[in-house]
Amino acid sequence: MPNNSAFQLPPLSAYVHIPWCVRKCPYCDFNSHAAGPELPEDAYVEALLADLAADRDYVHDRKLTSIFFGGGTPSLFSANALGRILEGLERQVGFESDIEITLEANPGTFEQAKFADYRKLGINRLSIGIQSFQAEKLKALGRIHDGDEAVRAAEMARRAGFDNFNLDLMHGLPEQSVADALSDLRQAIALAPTHLSWYQLTMEPNTVFWSQPPELPEDDQLWEIQEAGQALLAEAGYDQYETSAYARDGKRARHNLNYWTFGDFLGIGAGAHAKLSTPQGRILRTWKTRLPKDYLNPEKPFQAGERDLEADDLPFEFMMNALRLTEGVPAATFTERTGLPLSAIEEACRQARKDGLLVEDPQRLAPTERGQLFLNDLLQRFLP
Repeated sequence: MPNNSAFQLPPLSAYVHIPWCVRKCPYCDFNSHAAGPELPEDAYVEALLADLAADRDYVHDRKLTSIFFGGGTPSLFSANALGRILEGLERQVGFESDIEITLEANPGTFEQAKFADYRKLGINRLSIGIQSFQAEKLKALGRIHDGDEAVRAAEMARRAGFDNFNLDLMHGLPEQSVADALSDLRQAIALAPTHLSWYQLTMEPNTVFWSQPPELPEDDQLWEIQEAGQALLAEAGYDQYETSAYARDGKRARHNLNYWTFGDFLGIGAGAHAKLSTPQGRILRTWKTRLPKDYLNPEKPFQAGERDLEADDLPFEFMMNALRLTEGVPAATFTERTGLPLSAIEEACRQARKDGLLVEDPQRLAPTERGQLFLNDLLQRFLP
């Protein structure tokens, strides 16, 4: 266990997983399942609140700094259902006065109609899964919306009162040219979101694309897309603060920043993961029962497992998150969040700085530009 005197209990967030989608996308490896004709909304909300109550011992008098409704497609749930979940979170844990509450939403017309109701609940940030505005690319990705719906979703979000929203976009899509990728970015920028998540399509195990891979752009073209896209985003005033995240006007995703700075988060819902700490310095990861039918079965426990993070695990676990941030974190954060002295990573940092992967500033743990490009190589230095 880390040094108790050095450890500081970190901020606390909550992740709420809603595992249903209209249709499973061929690239998706998340715990999501095609919805039937009727969603078991009431039963699932009751299970979520019972799951939360079972995790109350992990709160330790902290209030929530952020909440993220992820999936699946959380916007398939009614405003009434989400409101009950928020009431339970506030009653059982409590909210900081400036809490950020994000809901993932698809751009389909069915979801758009509920945006205003979501805003009235206190949800103050939307993350809209666009992926592309181009019909042939959306078809290849198995998406069920079209480009016009994507444009309208952003406009509807603003009209509903969301002055803070993210658009999710992918690049490196099947048969995508540099011009195609930049066209998607220009369309997204024209909609003036406060945040853009722009990430490369990857082939993940246990997906349709893994077993039936489409033809993707060559590495040289992927590199050209990346460089041109980053330049376009910077010109438009979007600051890249994480590997795939860009923000304007200081609207960095606070929930994700808590992950990347090794904060704590409760995880409720089917298959949800959590990272939790005790005042004594114990740090553990937990995960919930994965299949919705099992999660909803009162004969089965919500929690499927837990694992303590031992001292040898902590350098890699911490760096795996912190070094995704382009600016990294203050070096003191390592000790505050792990309880370990900086001497535990001193040799690994020395070697990484020597190889030009970590900035020379001893007061900061941050990747160089080269370290960002070769992040996996950099992280290998911190394995036990």
